[in-house]
Amino acid sequence: MTHPKVLVVDDKENILGLLKKILESGHDVTTVADGTRALALISGGDFDVVMSDIRMPGADGFTLLRETKRLNPDVEVILMTAYGSVAKAVEAMKEGAYDYLTKPFEPDEALLAVQRAVERRLLRQQAHDLRAALLGANRFENMVGKSAVMQKVFELMRRAAATDSTVLVTGESGTGKELVARAIHYASGRKERKFVPVNCGAIPENLMEAELFGHVKGSFTGATSDRRGLFEEAEGGTLFLDEIGELPLLLQVKLTRALQERAIRRVGSSEERRVDVRVIAATNVDLKEAVSAGRFREDLFYRLNIFPVRLPPLRQRSEDIPMLAMLFLERHAKGHGVPIEGFTPEALAAMLRYDWPGNVRELENAVERALAVSDGSRISTEALPDEVSATGGHEPTSDLASMSYRDAVDLARDRASRLYLVALMREFGGNVTAAAERAGVERESLHRLLKRYGVRSESFKS
Repeated sequence: MTHPKVLVVDDKENILGLLKKILESGHDVTTVADGTRALALISGGDFDVVMSDIRMPGADGFTLLRETKRLNPDVEVILMTAYGSVAKAVEAMKEGAYDYLTKPFEPDEALLAVQRAVERRLLRQQAHDLRAALLGANRFENMVGKSAVMQKVFELMRRAAATDSTVLVTGESGTGKELVARAIHYASGRKERKFVPVNCGAIPENLMEAELFGHVKGSFTGATSDRRGLFEEAEGGTLFLDEIGELPLLLQVKLTRALQERAIRRVGSSEERRVDVRVIAATNVDLKEAVSAGRFREDLFYRLNIFPVRLPPLRQRSEDIPMLAMLFLERHAKGHGVPIEGFTPEALAAMLRYDWPGNVRELENAVERALAVSDGSRISTEALPDEVSATGGHEPTSDLASMSYRDAVDLARDRASRLYLVALMREFGGNVTAAAERAGVERESLHRLLKRYGVRSESFKS
């Protein structure tokens, strides 16, 4: 695993030696004693974090900050300053510095500052990568996914869009069956005409026939005029029949005939009307099983199943979760007020471990809810629904076996740290001062730990 690259700039050799010793475990550290040399390294290097003293011979810390941000705005800069120059450090933060350290500082303070800066850098890079993926080849119309199973689905959808064949989309609730239908329609030659969706389980049985095929005046009580049905409404376009398994048997007969003859008959009329409609149906039930049980007509099943597309549940395409989560974050973040950069690594890990029985729809709801309760720049585990965040303590041993020893130990340490902080906050009801006394650390240090591990003390207060 490649270690984060850190450039340390200071004209005091003892400071350079101290920081190298503090950071060298887990970081690729380069030290330099003057600002001019540092400028040359920054222009030719690829650092994740730059730590620089403010007052130095040659180029000072402000110059390094501006040049670093000019070359790569995503590189984080931490400034070091003597107590009397704190005002200047605060001014530098307004120009884009991530943090500052006041000399003399504790070793743990410097390590935490760099770790947080690296985490933010990685988070920004992750956001860039996810946005690039959203704009790249890992999508089909309004759907995204880089997993192998979704790439196969996208290929089927492309082929379906190139034909006029009837499509049957199957999959669990929340997998996005209507999105598939819309994507096929808007990628097809019918995209300039209407896409007409109808939920077969939401319309009363006695109204369904008239809703689908229309009716003539006087055909039943309340029919005061002729009315077109949804088949005619979708003329030249696509009719999407969602929850097709809920269609009553009598209407299944009439739908079979409409698909076979490409013609419909309004309720109360003897006249057949030709229709040019592409039908896409969807269901979350096993239609073959329904046919065996006598709940669904076999002839209709074969009429619908000309071009089958099966959507996998989200638990079978977990590698798509970060990309989908970022898509939903950007979709719902507009108007949130506070700029949201992304998710903490712990939040992403929890989302990856959760089974998502409600599939993509549940994931979108979870992200929208997290935005509503989060007041930071990143979505933390605490902002996720309880059933999602509760998965944070479970790690498949197969995943651990794929890591290096150091990475596995780091992961275990991070998880243990977070579990300890959560238990500490519960014990003291979110009182950071009392918790810091119990933990044997300074209040400011505990605040930094809480922020690093995405634990919000406010969440534990009554």
